[in-house]
Amino acid sequence: MHMTKIGFLSFGHWRDVPGSRVRSARESLVQAIDLAVAAEEAGVDGAYFRVHHFAPQQAAPFPLLSAIAARTSRIEIGTGVIDMRYENPLYMAEEAAATDLISGGRLQLGVSRGSPETALAGYRSFGHVPESDDENGADLARDHTAVFRRAIAGEPMANANPQMTGMAGSLAISPLSDTLSERIWWGAGTRATAEWTAEQGMNLMSSTLLTEDTGVPFDQLQAEQIERFRSTWAETRAGAQAARQRRATPAPTEPAESGRWDHQPRVSVSRSIIPIIDDESRHWFGVRAQVEGQDQVGHLDGGLARFGRSYIGEPEQLVAELAADRAVREADTVLVTVPNQLGVDFNARLLAAVKDVFTEVDAAPVPA
Repeated sequence: MHMTKIGFLSFGHWRDVPGSRVRSARESLVQAIDLAVAAEEAGVDGAYFRVHHFAPQQAAPFPLLSAIAARTSRIEIGTGVIDMRYENPLYMAEEAAATDLISGGRLQLGVSRGSPETALAGYRSFGHVPESDDENGADLARDHTAVFRRAIAGEPMANANPQMTGMAGSLAISPLSDTLSERIWWGAGTRATAEWTAEQGMNLMSSTLLTEDTGVPFDQLQAEQIERFRSTWAETRAGAQAARQRRATPAPTEPAESGRWDHQPRVSVSRSIIPIIDDESRHWFGVRAQVEGQDQVGHLDGGLARFGRSYIGEPEQLVAELAADRAVREADTVLVTVPNQLGVDFNARLLAAVKDVFTEVDAAPVPA
């Protein structure tokens, strides 16, 4: 039986307003660590965090993920996603490798161009200026990602200083974590981007919205995105293997390139899932089930986008609905977006209930 990995995805909001149990940046960070510990105890498989800049949300993932790594032993830790327009690729490579080593190889790093943000081209304030024809920084994000991935794979990134090293040559970043390259995910918003993700040898991370609409339900469109990712991965791997066999002498970059598609690719989808299990969950979310229980289509970044529905209801109802969600059944990992401002105890109960729901979803027949 296919067992779906369940992770939580927190946006790390904090606000000093009535009803919020997370009123400061410190409370947001400390509660994030506590929730990851509670989630691991409940059998949840992953603790993931959204990264936003210039906003009262999580912005610097590596200190947080390292703290969680030091307090846990099994749960995967990750991001969904880091906006690569803001990143210094080599500094990020050092931080990611150190975090992965502390965790014992549990880091799952979601990266992408990012989403609409509070700052106008805030990455420029971080010192990263795209080319004049790269209007929203998409090429900048991909360029930064390419350098980052070469760095974590151990490729030379600087010339050695012979006076210090006693030799001429080049240097890789340090530290390195051997298998981190296999655990980089790209947040893809379209079917075409999913195909590009596979061509690059990254895992696929797909959220609760797609920046395209073909008129079919969200889960079907996302399932098609997943299918295109996997078929492109298989084609790219076959091409890489054929090229390897043709070469009598591997090129200098061959080891990193040829092994890029050798691991089993992973796919995650995000979902808003709220089991109504007690008076508190009914109080906060009971009415919203009527409004948010269907897809929505709207405009985002100048084009049509389809937003997936929320799953809110009694656990038995959620089992039936999630078992019929085609993309959920195709993915190996489901990231549950949590209302982090309701505090650790509420979200720990929510995640335990979601884990129980998926025990039954996994046992249900896959829809034809």
